[in-house]
Amino acid sequence: MTPTLNIYRASTAVSLPLPYADEGVRAGFPSPAQDYLTPSFDLNREIIRHPAATFYARVAGDSMSGEGITEGDLLVIDRSLEPAHGDLAVCCLDGEFTLKRLRFDGPRRLWLMPSNPDYRPIEITPECRFKVWGIVTHTIKANRKRRPGTERW
Repeated sequence: MTPTLNIYRASTAVSLPLPYADEGVRAGFPSPAQDYLTPSFDLNREIIRHPAATFYARVAGDSMSGEGITEGDLLVIDRSLEPAHGDLAVCCLDGEFTLKRLRFDGPRRLWLMPSNPDYRPIEITPECRFKVWGIVTHTIKANRKRRPGTERW
């Protein structure tokens, strides 16, 4: 389980306009035709559908590393969404937060599924104090240090 989870309320009260390359960013040869960026878009409005129910949290731990979700990544969590099979969810289990995939086996059986093989699935039993706190709608990768040899020159 995740030892701690710092949760922050999302705010759309302030606009966050960012320049936007509407032609896309080429992964092959650069396009000489795209020497400028077109109008901006608001990142807050793009990723937050329910402002009053949306929160941010940073990932601590590595139980979801098999999905590319690693320490320091930022989660966008919507508490207004109903949990469904396969959702990535922030759950409160016995007083601690954890990030796992939900797996429903029939109407009365629920498992919390890690994506790192070093961790075991957790079966939710009647003895557990359990609640799905919110559903993850986006994961924003943390800024990683550059690998040796990839420095800018």
